[in-house]
Amino acid sequence: MTGRPVAGRPDPGPLARCVGDPDVFATQHWGRAPLLTRGGAGFRDLLDLDGVDELLSRRGLRTPFIRMAKSGQVLDSSAFTAPGGVGAEIGDQVRDDKVAALFGDGATVVLQALHRMWPPVIEFCTRLAAELGHPVQANAYVTPPSSRGFSAHYDVHDVFVLQLAGRKHWTIHAPVLADPLRDQPWGQRSAAVAAAAEQEPVIDTVLEPGDALYLPPGVGHDGVAIGECMTCSVGMRAPALAELIVDRAESVAEPLDETQRYVDPDLAPARDANEIDAPALRRAAHALAGLIDPDAAALRSWFGRFVTRYRSAHEAMPAARPLSAAQLQASLRGATVIRNPWSRAAWSRSGRRAQLFVAGTEHSCSLAMARLLAGQREIDGKALLRAAAAGDIAVLTELVNAGHLVLVSKS
Repeated sequence: MTGRPVAGRPDPGPLARCVGDPDVFATQHWGRAPLLTRGGAGFRDLLDLDGVDELLSRRGLRTPFIRMAKSGQVLDSSAFTAPGGVGAEIGDQVRDDKVAALFGDGATVVLQALHRMWPPVIEFCTRLAAELGHPVQANAYVTPPSSRGFSAHYDVHDVFVLQLAGRKHWTIHAPVLADPLRDQPWGQRSAAVAAAAEQEPVIDTVLEPGDALYLPPGVGHDGVAIGECMTCSVGMRAPALAELIVDRAESVAEPLDETQRYVDPDLAPARDANEIDAPALRRAAHALAGLIDPDAAALRSWFGRFVTRYRSAHEAMPAARPLSAAQLQASLRGATVIRNPWSRAAWSRSGRRAQLFVAGTEHSCSLAMARLLAGQREIDGKALLRAAAAGDIAVLTELVNAGHLVLVSKS
């Protein structure tokens, strides 16, 4: 369970593993319509039943990283947790014997936030987030035969359903609410969702190991296990418009000091002291000009920093021993450079150079260097040296010392 590619085959990116052809997915399905993808290389490298056993019995899981559900109802955590043994003061330790008993009685095990605690899933989700440009999260569902953990429902985010083991029968229905907001969960429309589930399904299929299903927000779905099975639900969502606006406003306000205020030097006596007249509105618009009509460079700088740190799960840890530029150059000749999985990267053209954004930081570098660092997670050190132009070594040194890039010796 290392997440390494199968020997002798090219390593497809996570998106291609989920959808087949990423270009077709982007133009015909992303945010628009469900997509069923058959016969991939499989997803056993992400998590198998031995891995589930390790998580339940040896990793010290606590709620909310595990839930259990049966026939559409989430079980109270006291049904499968208890204090005991060393650390008895921790009252929500998972009892694997209780989990096994509930599973035998038809309850589904839900392992939440695997993108934060199971290395192969962390790697998969980090790479998928880089491809999509949006944060990604992952849960696994282990379901006993002929059972369902949850009734028909929709999600408020995009979802890839990956069949890890066993088989599961899925029915997909037309949306009850197109592109729902986060505060519009399916529970508010449970009757409409149930009614839609009685209609002719859009897709009626059985997922086999290695199959994948993409579901846009708002699309109703219902799954029933055929024999014991395990699926992984990978969810992602673009930032809400409100999040963009709030972050942009904060970025404009941050550098302002107390001397910069809303002023009205041309104030003339108003006919009505309570009226907000046209001149007042013009002054307010002028005060907000940086927010409403930013120049291209300011917009690029803010947006690049925003998208590379939006909902980051962790921050990079600075190097214990910072390197000088000369030390880095010497080290690169015999090293592979690996980008920290928590450090999302993107770039934007700026004249003949590029602005490189890494985990909310901004750096000016050559176009070749930006493409390399944002486009590849592992890069040969000599290739970086060959691509380096004026100023690039300084950028590399800064990124290495900040922990965004890690040097791994080839010897």
